[in-house]
Order: sequence, then C-alpha cells, then structure tokens
Amino acid sequence: MSYQIRSINDLQDEIFRLKTLESQQSTALRARVSSPSAIFSSVMSLFPRSVDSDGIRNPGLFHPDIINLISRFVIPLTLNKTLFKNSNFLVKTLVGLVSQKASNYVNEDSVSGVWGTVKGLFEKFTRKKSKDEYKPEPYKRPIAGPVV
Repeated sequence: MSYQIRSINDLQDEIFRLKTLESQQSTALRARVSSPSAIFSSVMSLFPRSVDSDGIRNPGLFHPDIINLISRFVIPLTLNKTLFKNSNFLVKTLVGLVSQKASNYVNEDSVSGVWGTVKGLFEKFTRKKSKDEYKPEPYKRPIAGPVV
C-alpha cells in the first residue's frame, strides 16, 4: 500500500474511499448476476465457442469444445451403467479408456452433422403436402362391358 495514513482524517478518507469502492463493485456484481440469462452467459464465457464468427478456431479455456468435454464423461458413464452393468472392474476401466479415446471424435461439427441428417430424415417423412398434391384425380367413367 503506497498511501500512508498519518492522521485520523486520512484514516476516515481511506475508509470512505474503500466503502465507495465496495458499493461500486457490489453494484457491478449485482448487475452481472441479475437474471438467469446473465448468469448463464457468465458461465458460458468460461467455455467459449470453438469457432469464432471469423471462422478461426479459438481454444479458449479448454482445448476441446463443450460437446467434446461433456462426451468425455457421458459416454463412459452411459456404457458402464447400461451395457457393462454387471462387468468387473477391469472391463469397466477398459471401457472408460476406449470411450475416452472415442470421445475425441465427438465435437460440435459431428453432432450438428448427425443432427442435420436426422432432422432431414424426419422432415422427409413428416413434411406437409402442398395444395397441388391434394388435387383429386379426374373421375373416369367405367367402361360398359358385358354383364355376367
């Protein structure tokens, strides 16, 4: 601290300055966590998007993107709780190691590609028919033939 307090007035000035600084910082902090969206954006600032608007990869705090980070925990946990439920410790450890390596291939690009493919399939089967497709066929009079 470079400022030296020599009298009671200096001490009171310093106390006033610190209280003012505290109120400013608390106001700024309150504004930062005032709504759920503000809290969410503060948390997401720790995990920036893997590609900036310029198209340049930005590693941010962690090198993998958030999808890759989540898949490193979800894949081994899911496999060990479902397919390898009654397996021993060694099998579960091997599954964890293999799925950790496999999760390196899961990223935002691959998930969005799979999502786009699945979405396209569902749109193909559930697309609404246009008005032109609802036109009935013209009525054809049956050909009169011999009555049997």
